Amino acid sequence: MGMIETQKKIRRLLDDKNAILLAHYYQRDEIQDIADILGDSLALSIEAAETTADVIVFAGVRFMAESAAILSPDKTVLLPRLDVGCPLADKITVEELQQAKAEHPGTKVVTYVNSTAEIKAHSDICCTSANAVRIVGSLDADTVLMVPDGNLARYTARFTEKEIIPWKGFCYVHNNLLPDEVQKVKEAHPGAPVAVHPECRPEVIEMADFVGSTGGILKFARQTEAQKVIIGTEQGIMHQLKKESPGKTFIPASDHLICLDMKRMTLDDILSSLLEMKHVIQVPEDIRVPAGLALSRMLEASR
Repeated sequence: MGMIETQKKIRRLLDDKNAILLAHYYQRDEIQDIADILGDSLALSIEAAETTADVIVFAGVRFMAESAAILSPDKTVLLPRLDVGCPLADKITVEELQQAKAEHPGTKVVTYVNSTAEIKAHSDICCTSANAVRIVGSLDADTVLMVPDGNLARYTARFTEKEIIPWKGFCYVHNNLLPDEVQKVKEAHPGAPVAVHPECRPEVIEMADFVGSTGGILKFARQTEAQKVIIGTEQGIMHQLKKESPGKTFIPASDHLICLDMKRMTLDDILSSLLEMKHVIQVPEDIRVPAGLALSRMLEASR
């Protein structure tokens, strides 16, 4: 079966089962093209919480499907592949978080959505890269422990008087982008603004003209008068950038900005998932309820 036939079959099955396909901007182009909702983590979280569909098919990584299952316990949440993890989410354990909380009594825990359900369940509130500054500002605490992404925590700290304790985790895709690489691309394209994700290391953020979530980078690209933009995030965003701003040129800040887990999922995986109604993602109630509180508080504070 060719790609277009597979896409059509998936769309028919989605309609037949009252299902929606949620896809992240880092997914393969051909998956983005047939998604009901294409978005960053915040947009997808909101959609998962509000959808009237019976079935949510998540084209993303595991923590995203878990968040959908936490927010919509009455829906069937399908993750077409089970081997789509997030190395960043794995950089903190519940035991490590409990120890950090004990070492910093009175601290509020802000957990990035790029985390496991268990870590969310031991948190006060969640955040995304789009709303981290607002979330930290909404808390009645002077000290905040931000997990698991240290780069996002350090970036957020620039915009608050609160003391932010960053965790030692990082996203390997963004953290591997080095200042030397950015400098070379800037020199090759003089005058082109640099837009990067806050998961990048501080030295790279210093070189950027814009820092924001994937949704924020797309908005910046639409609104800038520059005809060339250097992009410092996972290359999957290029597809939507070119669609939304076809007259502009987008240059990757590096050739290795690729999330292997995001790229594992294929159209065939999604088709099989719908045909066989697999793999159903469920979160045990003792984890789902407290994790749901942390996510719901985030959504409330983001409104």
